[in-house]
Amino acid sequence: MPTTTEQDLVETSQLAAQWARIRGRLQHEVGEVEYRTWLRQMTLAGVDGDEVTVHLPTRFLRDWVRSRYGDRLSALWHAESPMIRRVEIRVGGNIGPIAPLAEPVAPPPDPPPAPNGAAAPREDRADSRGDLTAALDQRFTFDGFVVGKPNEFAYACARRVAERPASPGFNPLFLYGGVGLGKTHLMHAIAWELVSGEGARRPVSVAYMSAEKFMYRFIAAIRSQATMEFKETLRSVDVLMIDDLQFLIGKDNTQEEFFHTFNALVDAGRQIVVSADKSPSDLSGLEDRLRTRLGCGMVADLHATTFELRISILESKAARAGVPVPGRVMEFLAHKITSNVRELEGALNRLIAHANLFGRPVTLETAQEVLHDILKAHDRRVTIEEIQRKVAEHYNIRLTDMSSARRARAVARPRQIAMFLAKQLTSRSLPEIGRKFGNRDHTTVMHAVSRIGELMERDGSFAEDVELLRRMLES
Repeated sequence: MPTTTEQDLVETSQLAAQWARIRGRLQHEVGEVEYRTWLRQMTLAGVDGDEVTVHLPTRFLRDWVRSRYGDRLSALWHAESPMIRRVEIRVGGNIGPIAPLAEPVAPPPDPPPAPNGAAAPREDRADSRGDLTAALDQRFTFDGFVVGKPNEFAYACARRVAERPASPGFNPLFLYGGVGLGKTHLMHAIAWELVSGEGARRPVSVAYMSAEKFMYRFIAAIRSQATMEFKETLRSVDVLMIDDLQFLIGKDNTQEEFFHTFNALVDAGRQIVVSADKSPSDLSGLEDRLRTRLGCGMVADLHATTFELRISILESKAARAGVPVPGRVMEFLAHKITSNVRELEGALNRLIAHANLFGRPVTLETAQEVLHDILKAHDRRVTIEEIQRKVAEHYNIRLTDMSSARRARAVARPRQIAMFLAKQLTSRSLPEIGRKFGNRDHTTVMHAVSRIGELMERDGSFAEDVELLRRMLES
């Protein structure tokens, strides 16, 4: 018979192992950056009956973790030990016999599902079809999507599909745009509405996965001689959602299977939703018949964000966090981080966390200090010469026209656009820009910047043309 002390040591060791596995699964689910920012400082204070107590060093961290990860912590603890029914998150130091612990061990490949009745954890299955459906992120809802001119059409199309799947003209729905512009957010939002029954009249079965996972599942089915089961399972869902379809380029056999699955579902009146980084017509490498079918429904582009939309996104995120962020700081971030909304939000999260953890207000100076690595990566390295060359090519004028005295509109307007982009994409002063355009006065550059800005507000087609040039120069 083990002594009481020996038994206590065994129980403590078991709890430590369970806690390490739970932390490992959280790290695997949320990613390294998010884990280190919010969850790394958690310590296990102890277990009392069916309740686990976890400590965090500040009230801010306690409230953040409790609101965003509390349900998932409870689900993971219950999966490790069914007797655990509740996780209490408190402010406290590293106390108790099993704290602090070493860094989490690597998680097993398939974390256990949340128990019945758990409130929408991060690892949530959209349907009982298990590993054919990826986890849905509870942050990615329609309510959490900030709408502006660059994404309003794609947002409206996504809402329409969520409310009335397989509507004529909206099947398939093809969303495309650059990295970090909101494609995956809208995909998750559609799935949440459909599986909850809030958008549609009844909850529907949804299979949501990346194109890469589709390929791996198809290959696994071939190897295990279960291709018929794979096909029947996929073709029995109400909605099939495939993210990052460009991954299938060059994968001929997988394209073939996806094409037949696509046809079977559409013919049966089921909804298809697909995302990619380019429009169907620009996805060279896909079979022509597949490109044609993908373009036969609704194709919606998410454009690069405008300054105004980036400000709206930052205001929304700061309001949700309940932390005051000065307008100067938001404008600074919106000017500096222009190409990726995900990175913009990450920068704001880091800034808010730093301010709260150290009890300091959010200021422009601290933003420059805390985000120096991100800001350095986003330093504009586009040259005025590159801008002039790209704009001249785009409008089919001579490069020398950029510095010539010609005033014909066919030349003057592209020259103004190049000046506008030079102001947007370089750190050059107005006099410096003027000198690059035939020694023009800085007031000429000011007029060009103002004029192009006015035209972009009035003419959507013109604005898209300028934004296209900007994206090409930044890529």
